[in-house]
Amino acid sequence: MSLNAYQTYQQNSVGTASPGELTLMLYNGCLKFLKQAKTAIETGNVQDKNTNLQKAQKIIQELMVTLNTDVAIGNQMMQMYDYMNRRLIDANVKNDVTIIEEVEGLVTEFRDTWKEVIQQNRKANYGMGGQA
Repeated sequence: MSLNAYQTYQQNSVGTASPGELTLMLYNGCLKFLKQAKTAIETGNVQDKNTNLQKAQKIIQELMVTLNTDVAIGNQMMQMYDYMNRRLIDANVKNDVTIIEEVEGLVTEFRDTWKEVIQQNRKANYGMGGQA
């Protein structure tokens, strides 16, 4: 029963999240899958490594789809997302944890910046109580 309640909570969290919060959730999900892929490489579990790297790639691809490339920053982010996606393919083929860590660092920077933007918007709109 508690698993069902957790699933309901997750569905409600996604269903009521703002676009900015959804993007933050995508970054966090990507980081989770990258961590799981590293663990799978370290334990020699090829299937889990492949599955988790593909999940991380799908998240990056989803982030690419949502970009507005009509503006310079969107174009630059597209190039970075494309680079990360290609690096994850390399990591999968080579079983290379250092490549995953490189991508993990980039995703963490994007996530932290995005989180800061959300917090600043909340502060501007709702006062000082806006923590993400």
